[in-house]
Amino acid sequence: MSRIDDSKEFLPVRIAVLTVSDTRTLAEDRSGDTLVGRIAEAGHILADRKIIQDERAQIADQLRAWCADPEIDVVISTGGTGLTGRDVTVEAHRDVYEKEIEAFATVFTIVSMQKIGTSAVQSRATGGVANGTYLFALPGSPGACKDAWDEILKAQFDYRHRPCNFVEIFPRLDEHLRRK
Repeated sequence: MSRIDDSKEFLPVRIAVLTVSDTRTLAEDRSGDTLVGRIAEAGHILADRKIIQDERAQIADQLRAWCADPEIDVVISTGGTGLTGRDVTVEAHRDVYEKEIEAFATVFTIVSMQKIGTSAVQSRATGGVANGTYLFALPGSPGACKDAWDEILKAQFDYRHRPCNFVEIFPRLDEHLRRK
């Protein structure tokens, strides 16, 4: 069973938050606010925050820029994961991923099923890794952001979480890019 190992030191992670929306402003970004609040409450660092429109190339460009920034460890986007024609966040993420974390979508669906039942099938939440940076695309609702953070990401970004966590493998995420 998962647990926190209090003998280990907490290591803060630097997280950027990207809201994908054609209509929201920073003042109206409840989903982004939800993530920012939880990131701070957990002891992590908000490395950057932006809102951009539902444009695949713009989203992918922003993800790539943050993946190239050594001051950013994780990118969490919210919005654009649904089924409509303007929902292109998942495709933009996959344009950037070196590796997809398939189980993230599965676990998110399980968590969502407990909260919203079969409506969970409408989410295309995804996670992956690129250039040593974790990337996660969450739905655009504050509830979905809360559920993803509280039930999955909070534990995985806590170095003390056992039996394993995302933080402890940071040094190995880009080992395939290093010379042997």
